[in-house]
Amino acid sequence: MSAVKPLGLTVERVPEPLVPLPAKILACRHIEQVDAQLAKALGLDPEKHVSAGLITCDQDDAMYTALDHGTKFADVDVTFAMSFYAGSAHASGPFSGEILGIVAGEHPEHVAEALWAVREGLQEGIHFHTFPGEKQPAFFARVISETGRYLSPQAGIRAGEPMAYLIAPPMESVVGVDAALKAARVKLAKLLPPPSETNFGGAYLTGELAELEAATVAFVETIRALAKSPLAGICRPARLRR
Repeated sequence: MSAVKPLGLTVERVPEPLVPLPAKILACRHIEQVDAQLAKALGLDPEKHVSAGLITCDQDDAMYTALDHGTKFADVDVTFAMSFYAGSAHASGPFSGEILGIVAGEHPEHVAEALWAVREGLQEGIHFHTFPGEKQPAFFARVISETGRYLSPQAGIRAGEPMAYLIAPPMESVVGVDAALKAARVKLAKLLPPPSETNFGGAYLTGELAELEAATVAFVETIRALAKSPLAGICRPARLRR
């Protein structure tokens, strides 16, 4: 199989041109042994969640995907992951970003390995994109060829099966998901209706890898078309064209 290209594509041609918006880790800490009282308050399993890693990022959906990536490389669970309201431009502090994620495991070495995998995933292309030009929409479109143990149950699939993770601003997300579903034989596993905490929307799609790639390309191209002509949906009714 060929190397993974932007958007996680392997067989489909990458929509061009795209402008990458790299994700940035803002803060990370590793608690080798979490205090028992805090662990209980956080809902950690005392038998398997002894050590924990905390990490923040300026892109929430990229981090959700990277956290899932981390579960493929270490025996850890994602015990907490939540977006912050309004987005990274309105973060509560300089190291808050859009999301706080926590991974926990029995051994500190496992947590360290997971945090490193999260970092590598973000550096290797898990991030948002946009189009060239001013005032273009940002979107997250990613085909995950093999899911980890975090996103797979949310999409109703087994770990290791593929899914497409599609996110965009409100209108773009709805028309983009519609186009994706029509472009390929895929299943709408989970709709993420707008507005999310960061005022975006989207969906998880499942199906065969090639179909998911075709759906993802359709999602991106539909957003591109909307950005080029945002008012194209307004046209004179047929009764006025006689």
